[in-house]
Amino acid sequence: MADARELEAKVTERMGSVRHKIVVLSGKGGVGKSTISVNLAAALADAGRRVGLLDVDVHGPSVPKLLGLEGRAVGVAEGGLMLPVEAAGLRVMSVGFLLQDAADAVIWRGPMKHTVIRQLLGETAWGELDYLVIDAPPGTGDEPLSVCQLLPDADGAIVVTTPQDASTANVRRSITFCDQLGMRVLGVVENMSGFVCPNCGERVDVFKSGGGRRLAEEAKVRFLGELPLDPAVVDSADSGSPFARRPGDSAAQRSFSAIVASVLGLTEPAGSPEARSGKDRLMRIAIPLAQGKLSQHFGHCEAFALVDVADGKISSREDVPAPEHEPGLLPRWLASKGAKVIIAGGMGARAQGLFAEQGIEVLVGAPPEAPEELVRSYLAGTLVTGDNACDH
Repeated sequence: MADARELEAKVTERMGSVRHKIVVLSGKGGVGKSTISVNLAAALADAGRRVGLLDVDVHGPSVPKLLGLEGRAVGVAEGGLMLPVEAAGLRVMSVGFLLQDAADAVIWRGPMKHTVIRQLLGETAWGELDYLVIDAPPGTGDEPLSVCQLLPDADGAIVVTTPQDASTANVRRSITFCDQLGMRVLGVVENMSGFVCPNCGERVDVFKSGGGRRLAEEAKVRFLGELPLDPAVVDSADSGSPFARRPGDSAAQRSFSAIVASVLGLTEPAGSPEARSGKDRLMRIAIPLAQGKLSQHFGHCEAFALVDVADGKISSREDVPAPEHEPGLLPRWLASKGAKVIIAGGMGARAQGLFAEQGIEVLVGAPPEAPEELVRSYLAGTLVTGDNACDH
């Protein structure tokens, strides 16, 4: 077996071919962290990214079950590297693939766990990846500590909680853990945030509500969004098929799409080569209008042009009247319309923050031109923006 220095050198070598590394953490078990990890990886792959998914939960690996991969074994590549299991457009590795039986109990102390995680990172043939999503077990113990120490250049961590106080109190420790290790917190996701009746649309807050948002505000980190309880999520997990790929437009799917858009926005800033390369996918761009051109005063526009893009080209345009002005309404309203990007002349800082929470990218300082012209410039990466025309 290779010694520690050789293994760490292999980690550096393998991870050098991975552009973005995201760790999914939670201070509490049972909050749906693995479900978030699996669906985030699947959604990133659907957005055209090359994605790997690593399950480092040594004692309770659940990724194989969530992807319908139980009983699968890893192969061996040239040079003796382990081959990740290819499934659902993902390259997947888990301790669960290394067990003879899914019911086997893994009884390891800390040093053994650290060694195995180094091997999973450094002795797996990950290849070139845009994203590696790492599903860590709950708590702040050996496994997340090893991951954070072995990946000092990770983009950051997504912290998952449920709304109730018992959960957020434990999850708060995960944020402290990241702070102490110098790991950026990309944001907080509140899972199981209410149940929306599929028949009448009434919402019931089964586990209270708002705990994740309050946690994020107290810790001064971004709130990425909330996911309601949805039976389809449970069915998808049991059937080994990510719910993010199910057809439909449920509240959970809309919320998760906004979270994924936020993650892409945080790791691939607007104007970056990666962001531009992602624009060949389906996208809806919203532009505030005044007399048929971009309005310089976002909150007082007459209408919005909703411009759909497919395969890097404008496919359709729909103009909809702006709703009556109400503080905080437009971010929710445009998110419900499916907007992923807003091109604006001016917008206040608070409004920009509210759009970010909805996973919507905002560009300010655009000139008062026709919507199609602005969208074409945006897609080509040549959109010129100036000062924020209305920062209040």
